[in-house]
Order: sequence, then C-alpha cells, then structure tokens
Amino acid sequence: MATIRPDLKYTAEHEWLDDSDSPVRIGITTVATEALGDIVYLELPAVGTEVTAGETCGEVESTKSVSDLYAPVTGTVVEVNEEAVEDPSLVNREPFEGGWLFAVEVTEEGALLSAEEYAETAGADIAD
Repeated sequence: MATIRPDLKYTAEHEWLDDSDSPVRIGITTVATEALGDIVYLELPAVGTEVTAGETCGEVESTKSVSDLYAPVTGTVVEVNEEAVEDPSLVNREPFEGGWLFAVEVTEEGALLSAEEYAETAGADIAD
C-alpha cells in the first residue's frame, strides 16, 4: 500500500503540495506513481507560466499510460525540477523528495485535502 507524508497537502487527482515555504513545491503521490508504473516522460509547465487550481498544467507519461497533471494552486511557476525532467524515473524513486515537479508562487489555493482526508479517499497509509 502507498504511503504519504503527513506534513503535505493533497488533491483528489493525486498531486501533493508542500506549503511549508514559499514558493510551494508540487509533485505526484506514491498512489499515482504506483498506478502509473515506470514514468518515462514529464511535460511540465515552463517557468513564468500562470497555472490555475484544478486545471491541467502538464502530463506524466509512463509505460502504462499518459496522465494529466493538475495544478493544486493558482499562481506563477517559478522553478521546474530539471533533474526530474532529465530522469523521470526519479519521480518513481523519490516522489516526495528529489522527484518534485515544479514550484509555484501562489496567489490562491485550490481544493486541497489534509493527509488524513487524502489517505482515506486514496486508500493510502500515512508515514510515521
């Protein structure tokens, strides 16, 4: 069973958001990585792109399928994780650490879930 971090916020579409600092970092959860399988390509929003909470802002391609990436917040993309773009398997290996996707200077939060709410809906365990 997938494990999630208790200190992050989540979306129903399996993105995570670390709002402990600004700009916020965004990635996909272990629930998503397990469902997708081996990730082979990332299409992420470019630096300077305005993203809108709940709307598609990129794609994650795996050996099984292609999935849309949704913005959990509204704001401006200020950084893209080039290491993950160059080696998408990093997202499978470290979805909450080195496999983050992009960072946003937030102007408005979207519909976010607590770790407890996300774990309940996604069938995941919360890490100790």
